This record gives sequence, C-alpha cells and structure tokens, in this order.
Amino acid sequence: MLPETVFAGRRYAVLGLARTGIATICALAKAGASVVAWDRNEDARTAALAAMGAGEAGGRCVIAELTVESVRGCDGIVVSPGVPINRHPIADIARAAGVPLIGDIELFAQARPALPPHRVIGITGTNGKSTTTALIHHLLESAGHDARLGGNIGVPVLSTEPLAAGGIYVLELSSYQIDLTRSLACEIAILLNLSPDHLDRYDEGFAGYAVSKARLFQMQRGHGLAIVDRATLTGIGSVARALDGRAPVVIEDVAVPGAQADWPALQGPHNLGNAAAAVAAVRRIGLTDAEIEAGLKSFPGLPHRMERVATLRGVLFVNDSKATNPASTAPALAAFAPEDHGPRIHWIVGGLPKGDTLGEMEAHLGNVAAAYTIGESGVMFAQLLEGRVPRVTRSELMAEAVRAAAAAARPGDVVLLSPACASFDQFRDYEKRGEAFASMVHSLGEAA
Repeated sequence: MLPETVFAGRRYAVLGLARTGIATICALAKAGASVVAWDRNEDARTAALAAMGAGEAGGRCVIAELTVESVRGCDGIVVSPGVPINRHPIADIARAAGVPLIGDIELFAQARPALPPHRVIGITGTNGKSTTTALIHHLLESAGHDARLGGNIGVPVLSTEPLAAGGIYVLELSSYQIDLTRSLACEIAILLNLSPDHLDRYDEGFAGYAVSKARLFQMQRGHGLAIVDRATLTGIGSVARALDGRAPVVIEDVAVPGAQADWPALQGPHNLGNAAAAVAAVRRIGLTDAEIEAGLKSFPGLPHRMERVATLRGVLFVNDSKATNPASTAPALAAFAPEDHGPRIHWIVGGLPKGDTLGEMEAHLGNVAAAYTIGESGVMFAQLLEGRVPRVTRSELMAEAVRAAAAAARPGDVVLLSPACASFDQFRDYEKRGEAFASMVHSLGEAA
C-alpha cells in the first residue's frame, strides 16, 4: 500500500505483531523506513521474523523490546488497536521519548498525498459499523466503482496494493483506531450511533468514548460530508462541536429507495438505519436510486451478524454472535415481531458480560418466547429475565441451549443466538462462537 520511498529515512517502532502488525512492518520497510518491532508473545515474534525473511522487511526491521532508549528518535510508535493505551506501559514510554502513538490507519493517512487520487469513506459508531461498511462497499462495487474494504473489517489496509485513480477506500473504524489516528480527513465520515461500550479504555468514561468517536468528524477540518444519527447529533455535545458548524446529513431524514421487505440481509429497524447511512454516502459518490435499490436487494450480509444459518422444520436459526453488548442485541430482538401464535424468538443469551442490566434489550422482551442463558453471565441473565419472558432455561453451555431451543420451537419461530456479551468465557472470539452455533444447527439438520 505505501508507495516506495514515501517514508524513506524515517524510523518507526511497531508494538503488536499479529496480522496488522506484520502488514505494517512489511509496508514500512518497502516504503523506505527502518523499524524496531516487538510483541510479548514469542510465537508472534517468530511469525514476524518469518514474514520479514520472506519479504522486503528483513534488512530494515529488527525485533527488540520497546524501551525509551529503543524508540527515541522514532517518527511514531505504531500500536495495535488491541493495546489499551490508557493503561499500557507503552504510553509512558512514548511520553518519555517524545514519540507519538499512532496506528496503521494514520500511516495510510500520511501516505495519501503520494497515492493515486482517491476518496475515503470512514464509518464508526457503537453498533452497525461492519454491516454499514460492507453494504457501502457492496453498493459501490455493484455499481461498477473500484472500492476497497478495510480498517476494522477485511484485510489490513497496508497489506494491499493502492487503488487506481478514482478508487474509493471504505474503512470501518473502531474508537481504538481513531484514538491512534491524527490526520485521516475522510471525504465522507459516518457516525451511526453511540451507546456505552469499551469504557475500560476511557478514563473519562462515556464522555471520553464519545470524544474519540467524534474525532472522525474533527479530522475532516470543516470539509467533506458528515452523516450522523439524530440522537447522537442532538444529545452529545462533543459530536456537535466536532462538526465545527457544518450541517450534517441526519440518517433518519434519508429517503431510501425500495422496500425493506425486499432486502433479505437487512431486516429489522436497525438495518433500515444502516441502509439509510449507506445510501447517503453512495449518493454523494453519484450512485442512482436504481443502482442503490439493486444493491440493497443483492447485499449478502455479514457472517455472524443476523446470519440466517438454516430453516429446519419451519424454524429459522439465526447467528448473531457479533452482538457482544445489549445495544447490539436489541435490534436483533426487534427484528422478529410476534406472529399469530405469539412471541417467536427462542433467545440464546450470555457470555462474558459487559454490564449487569438488560439495557436497550428490555424494550423488546415482548418478542421473546423463551430465553436460554449460557456462559459466565448465565445466572445473571436468568435472574433478570425470570418473570419477564414466558420461559427461562439455564443451559450453561451453548450446545444444551441449541438442543433445548430446537426442541421447544414451533414452525414460524426463530432460534436466535444474540448473546449481548463477549465470547471470551467459552470461545476465542465471536467468530468461533458463531461457527460453533452454525455447526450445532447443521448437526440438528443431519440428525433429522
């Protein structure tokens, strides 16, 4: 991605050698920079050495622990978004050495003047980022535009070749990535919504989290299109200040062509908002309503996000493992209204909790026929839901919950994995949790 020699003579440190870190050291070396890199995990260091030996980084990168002395004089310390910079020692090291903490997105931003002319669409928010980012990318490609998916979704942006002139980079940006970005001036910036999340990373709590998200608008420096939902615009002062007097497009005011019933992968009121944000963005690019409507109909959706796994004996099984907090699960519960025989949803909920209340989910409990609680938070959710939904089953393990839900569900019902929790109590990540659910469902079909 980084043009050759664009960082010639510069020196960087890189902390974190997973996929993004390895892509970063290889791209920096190819662009003429020298690099000192580190990861506390020995296997990650070994993988980085292998990648360096196979590519162009071998002569320009060394693996060494990052200290004040080893990073002094660097142009930046490129930190993995997974590093909690509010409490990690690297923050003190950077301050003592007088070196900024940045991320791979900031390197991309700094290299933009040397890339072929292009535009950037940046998408952030607490929930809906991945769906909206993937939808924008799909709409653009379906209409014949050269577009690249990156950031917090897809492949690391520095691991790809630059787009040709006229290309469009569509970047999902977490608050962690924005924290490490200083100069990404998006032609189109989208803030979908804000609710408390990741507050362990912000010493100021929700206010600090909101300021982080709002910086996507602030980095536009008064230029470019800003798209935001009404509640965030009117209710959070840091967002209004970041707009610097500009009038944004309000998501709820966007007219979306076609009927939502015709978009199989975009059901539920939350997805109507995601679609509206995407429509506002691609209209600015120049897509026609006919192109947009066709793209909405053909959008395949994302794995683990309201993913329809199978229909068995008239029961729909939905994998929403990506819902890792109550605000993300609430739209999934809202997407399946009761039918003639009453509430439809057999809800599998639980994992590593991010709070101790039902939060936004409470408004949609009328759609739930039964809840099956799992994981570390299983007892908590069982206590919160007893008497609030017709039936609560304490399952502990997801396999037990899937079997119980499948046995109880009737034709027209939905078995919904939407945990409202992180996965780390029982699974490596939400992807593994979703894959396990899908495998269990397919096993039910084979046994039928």
